Amino acid sequence: MAQAVSIKEVARLAGVSVGTVSNVLNRPEKVAEETRDRVRAVIERIGFVRSESARQLRAGSSRMLAMLVLDMANPFFAAVAKGAEAAAREAGLGVMLGNSAGSTAEEDYYLSLFAEQRVRGVLVTPADTTGRGLGDIERRSIPYVHVDREVPAAEGCSVSVDDVMGGTLAVRHLLDAGHRRVTYISGPMRLPQCRDRHAGALAALREAGLPDDALHLVESARLDVASGIDAGARLLGLPERPTAVFCANDLLALGVLQAMYAAGVRVPRDLAIVGYDDIEFAAAAVVPLTSVRRPAQRMGRAAAELLIEETAEDADDHRHRSVVLQPELVVRGSTLRTSQSG
Repeated sequence: MAQAVSIKEVARLAGVSVGTVSNVLNRPEKVAEETRDRVRAVIERIGFVRSESARQLRAGSSRMLAMLVLDMANPFFAAVAKGAEAAAREAGLGVMLGNSAGSTAEEDYYLSLFAEQRVRGVLVTPADTTGRGLGDIERRSIPYVHVDREVPAAEGCSVSVDDVMGGTLAVRHLLDAGHRRVTYISGPMRLPQCRDRHAGALAALREAGLPDDALHLVESARLDVASGIDAGARLLGLPERPTAVFCANDLLALGVLQAMYAAGVRVPRDLAIVGYDDIEFAAAAVVPLTSVRRPAQRMGRAAAELLIEETAEDADDHRHRSVVLQPELVVRGSTLRTSQSG
């Protein structure tokens, strides 16, 4: 393997100092045009590539943001990352992406790695709801923003969606359609998002004058299609099936839809289904899925903009903010608009 060309070699061939080469790379406006052209010609001729890690050590900052998502297999988080990447690119920055897959061990690994890489800041949807995993980047004074998780502004910046309202919208829609046997299919209830959607569902029941136990809870270990299929099979075994289900995300809902289709249960006539997130696949399902839409790309962009603001050179006047976006119910073919349940 050929040895990497050093900045000293560029300086020698261009007949300038190492400091002049550094200025051409980092502060070109300080170098005379003729000298800049000569140094750049040498760089192009010998294929010099500057060391970003060395530049970071000298400048004390990086051009890379890091992002740690809860589940990259979920298209919702892919859309969040896309929004963050767009904001970063506009600021001349890049995004390094990690996937905890809901594992606190994976979260610890990536956060430690991001700290070692001296990233500019971190966008994170924590798998560890205690926040202990953030200790490594806190000790190194690396700024971070919570994504899809609301925290008090005193603790840092965050961008989230009002999931309590989202749960209310979903179950209110089902109750308005006449359903009284409703099941909430949740992911792990240790996750605040799942708990908030459940709280919103209960709020809709109380609004309609119904008791909390009118909502049946089925908790799944994961928020994926396979868990939805399993939850659907559990529903099919109940002595009295629900007439409607509200799922904590669209992947669970699509799994339930598959289970019903395989068992010959008609959606929406025999079972109405509401999902959450409104991922692209929701509208393309064999029965288009009613879903609570969360503005994923806007969430990612807003979080990245907060982090960029906090890490700017003139960030002394930065104040932590908690941004809460609003959900929207998108009604499609998987729910009933008229009362057909009892």
